[in-house]
Amino acid sequence: MMELTRQGSVFVLMMNSDDNRFNVESMRAIHAALDEVEAAAVPSALVVTGVGKFFSNGLDLAMVESGEVDLVGLARAAQELMARTLLFRRPTVAAINGHCFAAGAMWTLAFDHRIMRADRGFWSLPEVDLGIPFTRGMTDLIMARLTPQTATVAMTTGNRYGGEAARAAGIVDNAVPEDTLVSHAAELAEALSAKSAETLSTIKGMMYQGVADSLRSG
Repeated sequence: MMELTRQGSVFVLMMNSDDNRFNVESMRAIHAALDEVEAAAVPSALVVTGVGKFFSNGLDLAMVESGEVDLVGLARAAQELMARTLLFRRPTVAAINGHCFAAGAMWTLAFDHRIMRADRGFWSLPEVDLGIPFTRGMTDLIMARLTPQTATVAMTTGNRYGGEAARAAGIVDNAVPEDTLVSHAAELAEALSAKSAETLSTIKGMMYQGVADSLRSG
């Protein structure tokens, strides 16, 4: 389901479970990967990507509907993952290989940088169409990482952004061909990998501690 490899100073976490929805098992595996990266000596950085059509389709609502997990508990766990990623002590890059919706899209906003496939896949916050309001923490994260106008359109219309549209809206840093997506993200991560973990942690805390606290408050 998750495969963590290292290429020089860059760790690459490959998510390869269908549409990579967030459930107890998948988030546990992601946290384990984050633990390994965080324990590594500098230089080190993290790239996260998926396989096939999906980067992440958000919360595993099928498990909620089956009664296996509670929606509130699952959302809290996802917000903890967002908070941890936002304050992560290493440089982070999301290599968005395909569809990226709802909590999956919100998670990408917690990364330092986002690179998206140009020719296929959409980034979207469809909660308005699903009838699921954003929590305060989710709202704070989105508003902190997007311009007010882009956040308004994304949150209130559920607009689907392709790679180039996402780049134009400032959602992602760049949109590139599929065959160069991970290498482009890894190149960016490698260029940042020697940054002091202590200094980076302090800077991120000054920038986003309030957002992380909001996410963790429930």
